[in-house]
Amino acid sequence: MTRETRVPSRRRLRRRERAALATASLTALALTASGCVVVHGEREVLPATTRAEAAQALTQFTTAYNKADKAYDASLDADFTTGAFGDIDAARLKARHANSPQGNSAHTPLVLSDVTYTIPKKAGWPRWFVAQARGNRAEKLRWLLVFLRHDLDEPWQVAYLTLAKPGSVPRFKTDADGFAEAVDADAADLAATPASLSRRYTTYLKSGGDGFADGPHTSVWRAARKKQARRPGLANQYIDTPLTRGDYAPLALRTADGGALVFFTTRHYQKQTAAPGASVPNPGPDVLALTSGEIKQSLMMEFVSNEVALDPAKSSGRSQVSVLGRTQGMTSAQGS
Repeated sequence: MTRETRVPSRRRLRRRERAALATASLTALALTASGCVVVHGEREVLPATTRAEAAQALTQFTTAYNKADKAYDASLDADFTTGAFGDIDAARLKARHANSPQGNSAHTPLVLSDVTYTIPKKAGWPRWFVAQARGNRAEKLRWLLVFLRHDLDEPWQVAYLTLAKPGSVPRFKTDADGFAEAVDADAADLAATPASLSRRYTTYLKSGGDGFADGPHTSVWRAARKKQARRPGLANQYIDTPLTRGDYAPLALRTADGGALVFFTTRHYQKQTAAPGASVPNPGPDVLALTSGEIKQSLMMEFVSNEVALDPAKSSGRSQVSVLGRTQGMTSAQGS
């Protein structure tokens, strides 16, 4: 079962964080003859974090992730994950623990190197930033991790984790200090507003259209579904729904060419129904570990997916969104 929102664990404010909060929260107080004017810190456009703190957040996440993967224990990295990736990771660990309660005998620690941090300036909460790295798994792809938090006393949590081909990630627009620009969810200067991408994508998967460029996560995926829809003795049905609330909300960075790189979330259902006299194929131990009910004639599987897409500027003359990467995981299933 997926979560529309997650409440991160609380930690006591460290001294340097209290100092940073005080500095950010009180930026100006001007007394005039007619009264006073207060400029609130939550309305100030400020960097989401420092590069040193971003690096620390990545180290904390990687350490916790490796502990959880080695033990197959979702509680060990739950404080450092949220949103779509949190759902995918928790379900994966739950299934693996059910089948290997002693832990992961083949565990190899995740190592991230060649890391670059893209930190946007923005007003208010949540704050977020992107870490891009090379991993010792899927080495030919770039790992994109989006860290998110809603308050200074919360840990940084990974809300999105996707993989993209090297060279496909665009250059970002940055200021003189190297900080990026966060794009509003309702930005109207793009081919599609970031807020609409989850809905547009799920509509495209159902009905097609010309809003998305051809590729493995668009036209190729639709073709594969169509081919699998009806097989001898088995029918496959698909339902796709947007996920846009809370920590599933889209996050976007302005690219150097005026477009945006957008991270967004979707939910997908696949129902397998066996014909009379036939049976649903054995889905495997990991799926069974997340399945409730008895699989007699059908199996409904629920997936959460996080995508990263290049959304061109309207002024570019391009109207198609390109989905660069997609990470999907099954979160639950129901047999009947």
